Amino acid sequence: MSISNIIKTIQDIMRQDVGVDGDAQRIAQLVWMIFLKIYADKETELEMLQDDYQSPIPEGLRWENWASDAEGMTGDELLEFVNNQLFPELKELSDVEPGTRGHIVKEVFRDSYNYMKSGTLMRQIINKINEIDFNSSEDRHLFNDFYETFLKDLQSAGNAGEFYTPRAVTQFMIDMTNPRLGEKVLDPATGTGGFLKSSIEHLMKQANTAEERKLVQKSILGTEKKQLPHVLAVTNLILHDVDTPNIRHDNSLSRPIRDYSLKDKVDVIATNPPFGGTEEDGIQANFPTSFRTKETADLFMILIMTLLKENGRGAVVLPDGFLFGEGVKTRIKKKLLEECNLHTIVRLPNGVFSPYTGIRTNILFFTKGESTKEIWYFDHPYPSGQKSYSKTKPIRIEEFDLEKKWWDNREENQYAWKVTIEDIQSKDYNLDIKNPHSEDEELLDPEEALQNYLKSLEQVNQVKQTLIEELSLILKEGSKV
Repeated sequence: MSISNIIKTIQDIMRQDVGVDGDAQRIAQLVWMIFLKIYADKETELEMLQDDYQSPIPEGLRWENWASDAEGMTGDELLEFVNNQLFPELKELSDVEPGTRGHIVKEVFRDSYNYMKSGTLMRQIINKINEIDFNSSEDRHLFNDFYETFLKDLQSAGNAGEFYTPRAVTQFMIDMTNPRLGEKVLDPATGTGGFLKSSIEHLMKQANTAEERKLVQKSILGTEKKQLPHVLAVTNLILHDVDTPNIRHDNSLSRPIRDYSLKDKVDVIATNPPFGGTEEDGIQANFPTSFRTKETADLFMILIMTLLKENGRGAVVLPDGFLFGEGVKTRIKKKLLEECNLHTIVRLPNGVFSPYTGIRTNILFFTKGESTKEIWYFDHPYPSGQKSYSKTKPIRIEEFDLEKKWWDNREENQYAWKVTIEDIQSKDYNLDIKNPHSEDEELLDPEEALQNYLKSLEQVNQVKQTLIEELSLILKEGSKV
């Protein structure tokens, strides 16, 4: 049976269970189970390579000792084991240091729950998962393809879309920032790990020895606040041969800016911080007074500038509202242009993040350590004959060949133009500059554009509030298990 058919069968079985209600619970349920199987297969490989390998998971809780036998525990016995032993003990693993394999397991299970009520159905699902051998290159390749599709499907799964950046966008951003062997790459708003996965693939092409491949693993860093995308990201990296993914389960904005030192700084930051998100007063207090705001993406820009080394490269997805925004946004943009060379803004067309949001987005590319003299803009067009993006017609990496061919030999054309820093300053740091070569209708005036942007944010936040209410109910039900 193909990997996709195995997963479809699992989902069909799960729908029969009265405890699993809706896609959010199905995804969360499936992810922790697959994580344990992937982890078990990785341990089998490590035991073959290392004579003294010791699993951080207690013997009785290891997958092969309770899940691998198709005729093993089932029904109430299995359910009682999972609820009263497996979860409580993995949540409280002792003697595990940050950055170790045991700590990864503990973090994955910290806020995870078993929603299934039928041990019989759970056994059926476990047996289907056991049909996948993650040590088989063929199975792993097929599952990687499935996993990418699975993550992509989150984009149309309501609020979960905020965690997924289209693969073409992540790859283009990594291609252009061009991380090099030995450099540290960070995504402080990791989501499901797309930027980190693209970074690993990019760096592994440069690694020729076992030591260099280990160096790549240590060079990839991430932080994700929310439980589900954190587990998805950790699993994503393990699937790409990262033994101990360095993805903290935390809010990157929760540490005071003044506490960062040189050892915290990195060479490359590529990220898509949540736009439309808001932070509480306690988080704002971690930032200088003149930059305090509730808007999550704005605070991330201050953090990113803080964490980049001199000559470090940044690539950040931001909504139009950042470009034309005033007040705190103006002060952030002024800081960005004074401390960094914002050399390129790629303006993406509507629909790249559809259906999660219709807000138009931009990719800002900048280098820390020298001020901006001029900004090049590139208006990314739709493919020929296409007027929008959709689930069946997403943005593709091949489309960015336009930018790549232009990148190192820049000349103005129908898509590209440049603006001097003096022009930007005269517009009070409004970066929302129209393409002078475009025959499209004029841009809205700033006030009307701002109102449209705020309306879009309100729609995003309404979806978020609905998901928060759903998740609160899920957690409430999970705590009763």
